[in-house]
Amino acid sequence: MIPPSGLCVGLDIDLDRIPEYLRSRTDAVERFNERVIAATRHVAACYKVNLAFYERLGRRGIEALYATREMIGDAYVIMDAKRGDIGNTSAAYATALFDDLRADAVTVAPYMGRDSVEPFLAVPNSMTYVLALTSNPGSNDFQRLTIDGEPLYQRVMRTVLSWQRQGDVGFVVGATHADELAGLRSVFPDVPFLIPGIGTQGGDAAATVAANGNGPAVFNVSRGLLYISTATDFDHAIKAEAERLATQMRS
Repeated sequence: MIPPSGLCVGLDIDLDRIPEYLRSRTDAVERFNERVIAATRHVAACYKVNLAFYERLGRRGIEALYATREMIGDAYVIMDAKRGDIGNTSAAYATALFDDLRADAVTVAPYMGRDSVEPFLAVPNSMTYVLALTSNPGSNDFQRLTIDGEPLYQRVMRTVLSWQRQGDVGFVVGATHADELAGLRSVFPDVPFLIPGIGTQGGDAAATVAANGNGPAVFNVSRGLLYISTATDFDHAIKAEAERLATQMRS
């Protein structure tokens, strides 16, 4: 068996892209995810579930979300929700994600400041990944603004690390910013990073892993892994690609 790596498998399901023979099934998402998880469990460090792809399907999607959480079982799961609101609302979000969906980690947006993030940080034995430098083109609009001589994304990271917490905290740093990733690693060598954007979004796996160095991180791959094949035996192609990526990440 190949040991787990830093590979984070993103279960961001698009019904229009899964194999055609599954699409007409009412349980299409569940059956697709079941085979993806089985094909990757031996190499995946964790699974990232983006809630938006389930919520947009209504009740059917919510049922698939809970079923998927059960399929993941004891493996580490990141609920990618990007929540962040006034204190009592964030507290409700934290309860839903950590208690009900049994997330090991969640993603949050820090734009509203300390009290919008504190309810997540107050959960013991949990991980909160705060958005810092994201992989989308619009990250240029705000995240790179200079504040007192440093980019805003770095200021966000320094500030969040000063807040009291009972759980762990890390940051989302996109794979499309290899130079900035390397710079952040030199400043924050021991802080956990969730690094999305490898593959379809333009991040190069080898360059990203090299830029991260020896820092603690998981590297998320979603579309570049899930939709590598539309054949009936699509899970065979997913397994082979997951093993290739895992080997690259371990090296």
